[in-house]
Amino acid sequence: MPDPSPIATVVARLSSDASTAQNIADALAESFEAEQFAASAFEEAPGRWSLAIHFRQRPDEAAVRALIASAAGSAAAHALVFETLAPTDWVRKSLEGLAPVEAGRFVVHGAHDRARVRANRIGIEIEAALAFGTGHHGTTRGCLLALDRIVKARRRQRDASVGATAPRKRPRRAIALDIGTGTGVLAIAAAKALRRPVLASDIDVRAVTIARDNVRINRVGAVVEVIHAAGVLTRPFRGRAPYDLICANILLDPLKALATPMARLVAPNGQVVLSGLLTAQAGAALASYRARGLALARRVTLEGWATLTLVRPARRRRAKHGHGGV
Repeated sequence: MPDPSPIATVVARLSSDASTAQNIADALAESFEAEQFAASAFEEAPGRWSLAIHFRQRPDEAAVRALIASAAGSAAAHALVFETLAPTDWVRKSLEGLAPVEAGRFVVHGAHDRARVRANRIGIEIEAALAFGTGHHGTTRGCLLALDRIVKARRRQRDASVGATAPRKRPRRAIALDIGTGTGVLAIAAAKALRRPVLASDIDVRAVTIARDNVRINRVGAVVEVIHAAGVLTRPFRGRAPYDLICANILLDPLKALATPMARLVAPNGQVVLSGLLTAQAGAALASYRARGLALARRVTLEGWATLTLVRPARRRRAKHGHGGV
């Protein structure tokens, strides 16, 4: 793991609702370079979220408050509290305060809770607080629940086919894709549960480094490749298509922008799991993907956030009629 000691020495804290925390995180991402700050959030009580913004260098507090006021209102800006931290222990301390998160068979945990994972669960050890995805946010848990349901459905299909006498063509070894991987939590979950190769990508160089470390910690480096990329139009993505499963836990606007390329990359009968969506945004995202031929299979709502599971129906061959017309 990279040494966290040279990272942030100043943290700004705020308690807010989920929507306000997301608006602030979005505003920071638009105004600061990724190397200048790291934001993390977890639910401290039902409907209340604790947001921590760690700065590599001491920020202009007045400018930060003005930015937050424009994004979330003056009350949020006034409630922001700045604190100076020892430069060597804030990542470790923030992680020690996070309890393991269960989502179906998946348990997302830190190293300090490794022994608490039961044998019949799939443990995912996440040690990085500098990228999104510790499992505590409703979007990450929603994706893990969607993935757990997909895994169980495929296991039932496989069991039902056992004993079939008709010869079957050996299936292609399908690959999964995780866009905006963050800590790599969904890529690791897919690799462990589906036992297949996974390509993971992120636009943030720091997130790529963190995801690669987590892949190594979880011993799935042989099947999970993490790359730095913006979008999905480059050769590394096209060369591995079609994908049997695509996960994208990002935000509404990039999800809408990715609708066309994702529809082209997913295999027939393949599934797409989308999140990073407030409940009110789910309809807009769904409309973009329905327009490109994908159908809604399931919707999960957690703490005001929506996760959509979509499927690309396989095209049926049209029966021949009359004089051989198709």
